[in-house]
Parts: sequence; structure tokens; C-alpha cells
Amino acid sequence: MKLQLKQVRAVHPAARAVSDAVPPALRCIDLQVASGEQLAIIGPSGAGKTTLLQLLACGLPPTGGTLQLDGVEPWRLPRRALQALRGRLFLAPQVPPLPPRQRVVTAVLAGRLPGMGLAASLRSLIYPDDIPAATAALARFDLQGKLFERVDRLSGGERQRVGLARALLAPARLWLVDEPLSSLDPTRARQALATLVESARAQGVTLVTTLHQVDAALAQFPRIVGLRDGQIAFDLPTAQVTPAHLARLYAQHEEELHGPVPASAFASSSEPDLARPPAPVALQCR
Repeated sequence: MKLQLKQVRAVHPAARAVSDAVPPALRCIDLQVASGEQLAIIGPSGAGKTTLLQLLACGLPPTGGTLQLDGVEPWRLPRRALQALRGRLFLAPQVPPLPPRQRVVTAVLAGRLPGMGLAASLRSLIYPDDIPAATAALARFDLQGKLFERVDRLSGGERQRVGLARALLAPARLWLVDEPLSSLDPTRARQALATLVESARAQGVTLVTTLHQVDAALAQFPRIVGLRDGQIAFDLPTAQVTPAHLARLYAQHEEELHGPVPASAFASSSEPDLARPPAPVALQCR
């Protein structure tokens, strides 16, 4: 799926109900993503990363500018056509919306529901009809042994991986994944991210992922978009992202880039050393 944003502005959904005069979460966003491309969006907390994903998922209308998915402006479509378009999108929030008493096999196969009719959807929720497909999807995240477990008996990291496994079965042409590593240890994080990128590439799916783990983004994605204060700070091939780009992106948020920095590290200079390469980024579990 091809994405095109021109001078797009948006307000955080939680703020919209409070006041129409709140500052925008996204300001003048220009972004083009080719069909089948994979990119990571990085930036400090509050930069607007999640709002951007909600915008692309057609869950939040822009307050200005133009948003097009495959050349179509979603919010100009009739309601039924908009719902059909949403069926071609897969949004994986940071906390997967999995019913706690549901079996894992049912939760994973629910990724197929947008492409199924009502009768087939109800039947699948009661009697999972493609256990081999669910097993294969879970195996990509090393969870095949949890097939018939209840969701509420899984750890937070396991639930997050179940939510990602749903993408592999979804009839979507665009995967929007918000902070997929937040509950994973470093080994599982590398495995999960590699699986997402490889699966998207194999299926020709467009993948847009937000990440706080800068090292993981640089290692897995061919294109990096830096977002700060609701604006694009840079949009570059990964090989062209320098320590200086990252230092400017995370200025005053350096603990998010490579952990807390001792005050003594800057005792000899009042100016940050933009040429200093960042230390390896610890994968965060929070």
C-alpha cells in the first residue's frame, strides 16, 4: 500500500475532547512511502509517533493537509468504503487488545476476521478452523507451545508477541506497529523485529513501525524517519543516519537514546559533542 502525506496536521485523540485550541501533535508532515517499503519512525517521547500511526490507520482524521492511501483520501470515502479500506490495514498497538479469557489460537486467527463474512467470523471465534496456520504464525515468534493457553495466563511479552503473530495472518497490505519491543527482552526483541521485517518483505506488505530502540531500528530497517515535536527532523536511508542526526533528534532526551548520562560526562564543556557516537542503545523493557 502506498502512503502519501502532504502538509498533514493532527491533534492527539485524547486532546481533541478537551479543547479545539490545543496545539497539534503533528505539524506539516510531508511523507511518502512506496508500496511494500519498510521504515522505522524514531524520536523522543511525545514526538507524535503514535498519533502518526493512528492517522495512517484511519482511526484519526487529519485537521489539515492531505492524507492518501493508494491514491485515495480515506475521509472522503462513504462509510462503507472507509470500513473496507480499514480492513486492508493492520494496527498493532503497544498493548494488544486481547480478550483475557480467549485462547491464543483464537486470538491469532482473529487477525483474519476483516477478510471474512459474519457467519465465518462467528464460526472461527467458536471453533478455530485453521490450527496449522495459527501454529505456524506463533512459531515465528517461538510461541507454538502456547497455542491453547488462555491469554490471561501469558506474560506481558508473550501477549505482545501474540499480537504481532496476528499480523502474519491478516489480509492487510499495510502493517502499522507501535512500539513492538516494549515488553520484550533483548533476544526476543531481535527475533520479533526480524520476523516482522522479513514477513512484510516476503508478502509485499508496507510496514511502518515506531521504535524507541534506536539500535534495533538501525539494524533492521532500510529507512529511518526521525520525528520530533510533531515534525519530521530527518527522513533518510539508514546508512546516511549519523550520530549528529541522532544527537539533534534526542537533544534534551538523551536518556532515551542511550540511557542516563552522568553529569561528569559534560563537565568540561557546555556544548554537546555532536560528533561523539552514541553508546549502544539498551533495549528497553517498560
